[in-house]
Amino acid sequence: MNVPDHLLYTEEHEWVLIEGNIATIGITDFAQEQLDELVYVEVDTVGETLDRNEVFGTVEAIKTTSDLFMPLAGKVIEFNPELNESEGDNPTMVNEDAYGKGWIVKVELSDPDDREGLLDAAAYAKLIG
Repeated sequence: MNVPDHLLYTEEHEWVLIEGNIATIGITDFAQEQLDELVYVEVDTVGETLDRNEVFGTVEAIKTTSDLFMPLAGKVIEFNPELNESEGDNPTMVNEDAYGKGWIVKVELSDPDDREGLLDAAAYAKLIG
């Protein structure tokens, strides 16, 4: 299972890349594998400021739909145009490149130093076994 060392993770299987006060967020390789082929990614929260653990979107696979939870408080500033139905409409990009081109949102963080509850790669790898 691919668990890059430079990212942080949540117990709900989102990954976070923090660069300054901007966080890029997606779902982990483990999550996309469990969901199987994604058919739809929905994010209606662009422009909204959300608290940690609030739902910021959903991913839909052939057999299930899962909520996406905000790992850190902040304002959703961008939804990946590759995944957006009105633009690129390619949700399988998450399956193909979960940690790269398959990112889901970018968030302007309320407090870039607040990383409480996030897991490092070793802790996440232990979580998923």
